[in-house]
Amino acid sequence: MAFALPVWFVIQEELLGHGAADHDAPSFFDELDDEALFQMFHLTRPCIAFIADSVRIRMKKVTLKNPELSVDAMVMVTLNYYAHGVCSTAILEKVGMCRSDCPVVINTVSGVIAGMSDQFISFPLIREAKANVAFKIQKFCGIPNVLGILAPAHFKIRASPYEKDTFRSFVNTLCYTSVVSQIICDIDGNILSVEKCCVGSTLEQEMWDSSFKGREMEEELHGPYWVIGGKGYNLSKHVLTPVSEPAHDNEVRFNEAHKKIHNVMRTMLGSMKRRFRCLMQLGYAQEGSLDKKSNIIKACSVLHNISKKFSVPPPPVAGKIEPLHPGKKPFVPVEINNEALKARTRTH
Repeated sequence: MAFALPVWFVIQEELLGHGAADHDAPSFFDELDDEALFQMFHLTRPCIAFIADSVRIRMKKVTLKNPELSVDAMVMVTLNYYAHGVCSTAILEKVGMCRSDCPVVINTVSGVIAGMSDQFISFPLIREAKANVAFKIQKFCGIPNVLGILAPAHFKIRASPYEKDTFRSFVNTLCYTSVVSQIICDIDGNILSVEKCCVGSTLEQEMWDSSFKGREMEEELHGPYWVIGGKGYNLSKHVLTPVSEPAHDNEVRFNEAHKKIHNVMRTMLGSMKRRFRCLMQLGYAQEGSLDKKSNIIKACSVLHNISKKFSVPPPPVAGKIEPLHPGKKPFVPVEINNEALKARTRTH
């Protein structure tokens, strides 16, 4: 579960307490006014300062290929890439970096921020936290005992059409090439879990079955709770999917409630992709070497949660928000769970 704001500042103090972060040292960010900062990075000054401080202390353990570059410069270039999908010439000139250095810098910083996910992306574990999340979701849509919304998140990539088998593996249900991660979020759009980075044709049920969170849920490690999933998932002991052909009023009400809560994930992903436009096109990808894409996705997920804690608004909507993927069920028949069937009739 996402941390309350005071806890985050305690974390920041603890991180900085282990290193000599010099708050009086000049920063490249100080040379930009607040409006320019948001335009360049889609983040506010306090949020950027928190991110830079958190990265700076962790970078002390990283061996840099170009030790002459300051951490602030590397963070600035990376955040600019996240926000726009390219490194702007103005930023590169400001920090004195060549464009050819960008991939190494972005991959290094992305790995560091992705490594912060244990602190900034967390599933509700204690009883009180689970009850609070479930209460807010039930209040919103009427479905009881739900811990989060589960969905595959697709991110466009480029793949070589000359490698036909590889190309086809990246083509998803909406007929474009992508990589896909599994994300769970809460009612407020905080990311509770992000796992996997697979080729776009991967079935969401396959990801769920092989994911850490999926195994934990199905093995009863999180108690008698559900996650809300779309049509591409099997109705199971802990995943509630919509009724394909509602036959009575209770099932119609459940589908309406399911659609309402499921739309939270669509809104969250749309907001995250507007803030971090690199996620609109992650560039060239090859099957079997997706670690760098995974780090960027996880890093943006970490920064999404941090930006929400600092109440940073996303950039305005431009065009239509991409729909959640319709999903494609596996062909293997599964036994229908009776408790799940009953849960579809208990919407309040």
